[in-house]
Amino acid sequence: MSNRTIAIKGTSGIGNQFLVQTTDSKVTISNSVSGESGTGPSPTDYLLAGFAGSINAVGLMVAEELGIELQSVEVEIIGELVPIAIGTKKAEGIQTRSRAGFRKIDVIVKPISDAPLELLKQWIDQVKERCPLRDNLMNSTPVVLTLLKEYSQHGAA
Repeated sequence: MSNRTIAIKGTSGIGNQFLVQTTDSKVTISNSVSGESGTGPSPTDYLLAGFAGSINAVGLMVAEELGIELQSVEVEIIGELVPIAIGTKKAEGIQTRSRAGFRKIDVIVKPISDAPLELLKQWIDQVKERCPLRDNLMNSTPVVLTLLKEYSQHGAA
């Protein structure tokens, strides 16, 4: 079985925006580095939103497999970022021992279901184990950054 590839393309837009074309939609992201408010959702907002969406999608799939009827699932994620001063220093190239990202991420999942608590515990354990974005956040994933000197804006997002 071969790996599936997901590709997006983003281009700096007007003002404080980054325009991204995904497989089937367009997304506008603020150029805010450390999550401070900007002109729209920041990269950190989208990371947490994607994580919540992944938990929801896996949760629905696992619920179906276990025969759990879910009326709704609420996913609340609270990410604790390093202080802006430290995160900004790192982004600006100033040496610091601190990471320039989340210190911790808390996830609260609230399913609305008549299923017994033991079955819901089994459900959340499987969701936790099978969520691909949780796996990526918890474990090191190789990232290769490649520079191309020039590009054409023709066909940009």
